[in-house]
Amino acid sequence: MEERKRRAGFAENMSAAQKRRNRIIKAKEEQTALQQTLADQAPRGPLQVKNQVIGILRQTPTGGVVIPDPSFRSTDYGAIEIDKNHLNGAPFNMVVVCEVLNPNCDRGDCRGTITEVLGDYGNNDVRMLTVLRQFGLSQTFPEKALEEVEPLPVNPDPELIVNEIAGGRRDKRDLLTITIDGEDAKDLDDAISIEKLRNGNFKLYVHIADVSNYVREGTALDAEAFSRATSVYLVDRVIPMLPPKLSNGLCSLNPNVDRLAMTAEMLVDREGSIYGGDLYESVIRSDRRMSYKECFRILTDPQPEDDEEYGEIIPMLIQMKELAEILKSMRDRRGAINFEMPETKVILNDDGTVNDIMAYPINFTNGIIESFMICANEFVAKKFFDLKYPFVYRVHEDPDPIKIARFSNIARYFGASGRLFGRISPLDVQRFMGTIGDKTALPALDEILLRSMAKARYCSDCLGHFGLASKFYCHFTSPIRRYPDLYIHRIIKSYLHGENSRSHFAGLVDNAAEHSSDMERNAVDAERASDDIKICEYMADKIGEHYDGVISSIIDAGCFVRLENTVEGFVPFRSLRDHYFFDERTYRAIGAHGGKILSIGMPVTIVVEKVDTEENKIDFSFEYGFEEERDPMEKHLSKGRVKEPHKVKKGGRSGRGGASSGRSGRGGASRGSSPRVTSSRGGSGRSGAGGFAGKPRSAGGRSGRSGGRGRR
Repeated sequence: MEERKRRAGFAENMSAAQKRRNRIIKAKEEQTALQQTLADQAPRGPLQVKNQVIGILRQTPTGGVVIPDPSFRSTDYGAIEIDKNHLNGAPFNMVVVCEVLNPNCDRGDCRGTITEVLGDYGNNDVRMLTVLRQFGLSQTFPEKALEEVEPLPVNPDPELIVNEIAGGRRDKRDLLTITIDGEDAKDLDDAISIEKLRNGNFKLYVHIADVSNYVREGTALDAEAFSRATSVYLVDRVIPMLPPKLSNGLCSLNPNVDRLAMTAEMLVDREGSIYGGDLYESVIRSDRRMSYKECFRILTDPQPEDDEEYGEIIPMLIQMKELAEILKSMRDRRGAINFEMPETKVILNDDGTVNDIMAYPINFTNGIIESFMICANEFVAKKFFDLKYPFVYRVHEDPDPIKIARFSNIARYFGASGRLFGRISPLDVQRFMGTIGDKTALPALDEILLRSMAKARYCSDCLGHFGLASKFYCHFTSPIRRYPDLYIHRIIKSYLHGENSRSHFAGLVDNAAEHSSDMERNAVDAERASDDIKICEYMADKIGEHYDGVISSIIDAGCFVRLENTVEGFVPFRSLRDHYFFDERTYRAIGAHGGKILSIGMPVTIVVEKVDTEENKIDFSFEYGFEEERDPMEKHLSKGRVKEPHKVKKGGRSGRGGASSGRSGRGGASRGSSPRVTSSRGGSGRSGAGGFAGKPRSAGGRSGRSGGRGRR
């Protein structure tokens, strides 16, 4: 009883000051996030969308009104009045695109005209079209760009190959070369060859599609690639940076056909250090297309028939695994930070509806390719830094000391020892994270750490990459889907051909870096928006069903719970019987009367309470009796572990739990939570500092190489 009183007193004393701080911070954030007029809003996406609202057109006596889609807060400026002369034949109760005619108006006083009818809100395709329009993404290419692509062949002409080799391009078609990607990948940027030398060292070849050979500076095709800057991986479609004839055809390193490539040839010793190498234009021929799943099976469950089927590829895979382990050990020694955050795979039916959602299955073969891509990116970045050549680097700057110290204080409540303060190194962070005793809280702490760090971006200055503990880093390995990679290929080729182009590129790299960073952020937002739509569609018919999960985050208004399938929902404190106070110093919420502690990493069983498919938010409640249960964190924290959640069959129990007891607990709490998860098409599984290095994007393939959307 005394313990409960002590906790309640602590919660009450803490909350008054905490509430004042939260109100001030929240007011400042809202003032910054919501600009006063549409005219203040920066143009969005490659199409530079401006003064545009997407929503449902409703009928009024004087014409109509467009109710903006509430899931897009950046254009939530109140209802847009549409005069009957500006309806332009649009039917009511449909999703429309509306141009605001008086963007300098105050919120709620906007007038507009209908420019496009997208269709019925309930249509699967219409919801995705709203994302495309909102983020300025186009599924079609300009006619001039397509005209430039039209005369290009499906495969390089044999005479062209002969001429290229005669002109100095190296012929590497005799090397045993393979690609390893997700099973459904179509744009194959990279291929691998490897040799183990007699002294035990390795010669690693990373072959990258020579996209810059076809996308030339000053062309309409290059202008469109620059405008898009990245391929965008929505949950049900890909918006490519380049036309499919290039991205899936002539540039893709498909098997058994000649391809032009840029090759980074590196000598790597048994400690993982690069002690020599070369960078050159090449001609390659991939011997086989492999998948992560296929390689994993060969290495872990060899079959008698494998020798006949795969031949020399089997010892090659063994050498690749050996070198990848060496490289990872080297990165671990220097302090590279490994983040444990789940990725989500959304499986769609043919009609676009969601069949299932699951944690993306990953294995060590994803990490093999990731390690090689990081190796090549570092090798190229260092080479051009040493040359003092204008370049586009991928940078991840040192974290803010105040934010990292705040994170350090939180982590100490979960068993971490030591402190992070002042100017820290990646190795300091890595060692600190290794001391955390409560492993169940580690994924949530990883996310908090991630938010405490700077976001990776492109820059003309080589500022290093904190998350990878790398002094020199760039994106070299995905020119089919990232403009910075394509652009530095152009710089590399200029250097290799002896062109004196330093002054030319010096005036352009800043713009290429800044624009690519902007478009990357736009792509991430679009991808998340599309994911949220499908996740909410999937959960909409699960009301009342019970699931096991863990508390993944806590805010002043409630807590987020992540399910085993990675879907995340929100439990508002106002739905609980007790009055809970959030302590941001410990990242825990404490019941004022019962003393119940809610903590990140805590196993819970929830009931799906509400799914808002308009705002893309999911509300959960805790299972009935949760607040009366003994706190599993108290019982097991002293042993350095948390009790495993008991398994609940989906829908195995009915009822809505004890959430709707009528007590608000936390007035004004959020209505719900965006699911906050990402779909993936072959992720590496271990995400890093916001997708530090990435082949587009698998919540974190660090080299960017995992077939999903990782942007490290």
